[in-house]
Amino acid sequence: NKAYDPETITKPLWVIAIKELFRELKLNPKRARNLVSGINGTNVSIKQITTMDMPRDELYSSMTFEARKHIPMDGTDAVIDFQIFGPNRKEVDKIDVALVACTKRVLNFHLDLLKEVGLKPGVVDADPIALTNAFRQARELPEEGVVVLLDIGAVSSTIVVHGRQDAFFTRDIPVGGHHFVQALAEKLSLDYVAAQDALYRDGVASFQKESQPEDVLATKISVAERTVFDIFVEDIRRSLRYYAKSTNQSYFVHIYLSGGSANLPGLAEFIQEKLNVEVSLLDPFQGVAGVDKLSVTNPAQYTVAMGLAIHGGVEA
Repeated sequence: NKAYDPETITKPLWVIAIKELFRELKLNPKRARNLVSGINGTNVSIKQITTMDMPRDELYSSMTFEARKHIPMDGTDAVIDFQIFGPNRKEVDKIDVALVACTKRVLNFHLDLLKEVGLKPGVVDADPIALTNAFRQARELPEEGVVVLLDIGAVSSTIVVHGRQDAFFTRDIPVGGHHFVQALAEKLSLDYVAAQDALYRDGVASFQKESQPEDVLATKISVAERTVFDIFVEDIRRSLRYYAKSTNQSYFVHIYLSGGSANLPGLAEFIQEKLNVEVSLLDPFQGVAGVDKLSVTNPAQYTVAMGLAIHGGVEA
């Protein structure tokens, strides 16, 4: 049997799955209003640029030029937007700008998918920006230093570094919940579903078991063995080192986890031990009216959705 790989799912299958979800929720996509959707961080680039202060129309032309310099494109035209953060702290007459860009190919694929589902496309956001907006709604940024937002998706994870006075940074890591399951399936010789059940039941500790009969005592991982979680944390460490080197800011106050795999048992503790930074789950519903009526087992997985909803509320 061919191994399950979510990255090979084609658009027709996505359309069927989304339509089925709407059917189960008893929602009519044609009645959806003020739709805000997000493009995954893998398919969008966000850079903080320092540039001369100038009128907005000139700034747009400048950002189009910057997009070609800073952001890899796939041969199609770039679609860009930007947000002015404010004056640069070090250079007079310069401003800091968040440049967001993707290609028309990526955007058109996204819009076509929405239309085939029966939805009317509205605002298209970038997932890292939605993640940031959700955090800002739920929590305050520290007075000094930066926080790290780590959204663990199915096939990739998004890192956002954010502070009051420091450079905004985001990067995607090509590791997610699917890779955790895949690694456990290979290690314990399990099928994908059984490995997924074991992972979400035992979390990080599931890799401490060997593929032996149950009556044989399982041994712990040898010191030399590196699990998929070690590789994952090393990717995070490299990203934070890059940020520290390029910004001279290494005071990482807290790491907040979100996404579908954020609540794996032992994962927050594992990351905290390896990186020596306090880690906890982010609850995007914190402080929201009526949250006490919600029955959600993993609020952290709705962080990006909450950020998109916030954008929709602002636009409405």
